[in-house]
Amino acid sequence: MALRLRKNQVEEIIRHAREEYPNECCGLLAGKDGVVEEVYRGTNVDHSPFTYLMDPAEQLKFFKEIEAKGWELVGIYHSHTHSQAYPSRTDVEKAFYPEAIYVIVSLQDQQNPVIRAFRILDGKISEEDVEVQEG
Repeated sequence: MALRLRKNQVEEIIRHAREEYPNECCGLLAGKDGVVEEVYRGTNVDHSPFTYLMDPAEQLKFFKEIEAKGWELVGIYHSHTHSQAYPSRTDVEKAFYPEAIYVIVSLQDQQNPVIRAFRILDGKISEEDVEVQEG
């Protein structure tokens, strides 16, 4: 199943990555059936260019709001500041939500950010399509 984002949501994720640079950013994507309805910007409490850990209190707040709206966790996003948009060994080890699509935005080439999406199940990585829609 493809991940479906609106153009403004992709721009929001890239903006978040650029604002947090040189550290990684992180956040949640909520919606239904692979369609993202809202981007939830998280705080990376690691404050690191190599790892991310979303603020647990923020994460709980976001999960409660997502549930209250009748949505589901569609994806988890973070940035790679100096490497390609592909899950690192650490990303695979910390893939605790098998139902989520893991979205990575690479700022390796700052002028041309790259966004890719993956499923990570039992240590296995498979790429998912990302469909960007206008509006």
